[in-house]
Amino acid sequence: MNACNLPPPEPANATDDAALMRAIANRDPAALSSLYDRYSGILKALVIRVIHDEAEADDLLQEIFMQIWRQAKNYSQKKGQALGWIVTLTRRRAIDRLRKRQAYHRVTERLELETEHQPDSWIHNRIDDDILQNDLRQFLRKRIEALPALQRQAIDLAFFKGMSQREIAIHTDTPLGTIKTRLELGLRKLYDSVRGLRDKI
Repeated sequence: MNACNLPPPEPANATDDAALMRAIANRDPAALSSLYDRYSGILKALVIRVIHDEAEADDLLQEIFMQIWRQAKNYSQKKGQALGWIVTLTRRRAIDRLRKRQAYHRVTERLELETEHQPDSWIHNRIDDDILQNDLRQFLRKRIEALPALQRQAIDLAFFKGMSQREIAIHTDTPLGTIKTRLELGLRKLYDSVRGLRDKI
């Protein structure tokens, strides 16, 4: 065959990426680590452009690579380069996180306004039932235990140990902004889990 008629060679990176995806699909943690080293900076920049929060971007980036680990078997080289698949997944997760955050803030503001305008008796009637309180406490404890370890630690120190956010940051040797993000993410998950119980409380 004439050399002029040969198809252009596939970029080395694309070939390497496809091999890494196959290895990840076969549950090779070293391949996931290599993929992380190669693209974590690019993907974090993409996430930050969408959600504008570096600490939250770090948490989301970890979740994205765990999703890559779980779903690598769904990637097909015939449908395009691995990086394109990864970027699409990352963009979708970042947009989903942004939408959830915006919805959370809207619901929180509405709930705060509703609570402010309710008489004291409305509030007290909902916390007088000891049995209901105990059930809710157990329910929340289970939801707290299901949180990621770092979010669970932050909530435990804040609400059960009485520490301020700054004290938690010092105690755990963690940046204050990261502690604030962990608390926000953890509380958001707890709020979502009890939202369905609201009419029963």
